[in-house]
Amino acid sequence: MAVPQVLPHIDAVTAALTGAQLTVYLGGAPQSVAPPYAVLYPSPGAPVRASLADDRVNYQAVVQITCVGATAEQALNVCDRARAALDGPLAVAGRTAWRPEALDGQPVQRDDDVTPPVYYSAARWRLRSTPS
Repeated sequence: MAVPQVLPHIDAVTAALTGAQLTVYLGGAPQSVAPPYAVLYPSPGAPVRASLADDRVNYQAVVQITCVGATAEQALNVCDRARAALDGPLAVAGRTAWRPEALDGQPVQRDDDVTPPVYYSAARWRLRSTPS
């Protein structure tokens, strides 16, 4: 069996979020893009042993979703829509994905380093899958 890869899992998260009519960027947003939007910051993840035979075919990773809005309410709305979009298992080709697990998050904050200022909140999600 092939070693599980991160990109198909991140593509599945992106598809779920864009299916909720969210604009999604990977690793950062372009300058001068207007909110609302979500930015994914994924870890590369790791293959995980499926048995004592040391067959590393299962997969586990964490992705941070930073929800950005022009107002605090808009940032929270992006968070709500992202949470709803991740409420079921992801569609990852050749794999059976678990429902993403919400881990933690941070309060809404204002970013005055950009003009005009934006508000953002970040939450982390655990992704897991097994071979189909």
